[in-house]
Amino acid sequence: MKKVIFENDDLKIICDDLLSTRRIRRNSIDLVITSPPYNVDIKYNQHNDKLTYREYCEFSEKWMKKVFDWLKDDGRFCLNIPLDKNKGGQQSVGADLTILAKQIGFQYHSTIVWNEGNISRRTAWGSWLSASAPYVIAPVELIVVFYKKRWKKISGSRISDITRDEFLEWTNGLWTFNGESKKKVGHPAPFPIELPKRCIKMFSYVGDTILDPFMGSGSTLIASHNNRRRCVGIEIDSSYCQLALKRLLKESTMNNLFEFKKTNRRI
Repeated sequence: MKKVIFENDDLKIICDDLLSTRRIRRNSIDLVITSPPYNVDIKYNQHNDKLTYREYCEFSEKWMKKVFDWLKDDGRFCLNIPLDKNKGGQQSVGADLTILAKQIGFQYHSTIVWNEGNISRRTAWGSWLSASAPYVIAPVELIVVFYKKRWKKISGSRISDITRDEFLEWTNGLWTFNGESKKKVGHPAPFPIELPKRCIKMFSYVGDTILDPFMGSGSTLIASHNNRRRCVGIEIDSSYCQLALKRLLKESTMNNLFEFKKTNRRI
């Protein structure tokens, strides 16, 4: 398998297992933005999304340790995860992964609540109209913001491109915008480009290096490229790598089309 399937000065797509890859240098990443599998039995091509909760936490600890090593000392980490889950049993996912990250060494900064406008219709309430066993389900997701050693960013270009209106709106920790259509994108769990775009402009400088270790359909890469950041995506599934490449051509400002076509060979 060809590990690096596309690379230029600003963009790299790595088809590899993030737990074993050697393609990322330690202390080289300014900002990590990712949405890992939620362990709710989504039918990915390769990843098992139906682990026991203990196995899921062990897996989360392993990959977050890799992220910690890859980040610069003033690097940031935006983790998009559910508040909780009830498929397969009630679990406090947001709280548990936040504690895990802190045990690894991450410093906690804040939590953004994402009110996803097109949340799927609920089909279960536990005990209907009864206090015997009702379920309370919050139709939101979290973006938990961590940093490695220091919050104040001293590396990079020092060039920010966030506008006044964006800053005023996005520093309010309740974000409301729609999720992404699985059918439209062709991936079982895509997130909208709006999510990484906001994190990129809020928490990184122009020219910084962004990493998404669960690249999926490539939303983080598109947002990075469109906002003048370097970006690295890691994805274990070759078909999702190809999907990300196609989306980059269609939805990004990528203009090195000749080089792209020359480099993009089937894995």
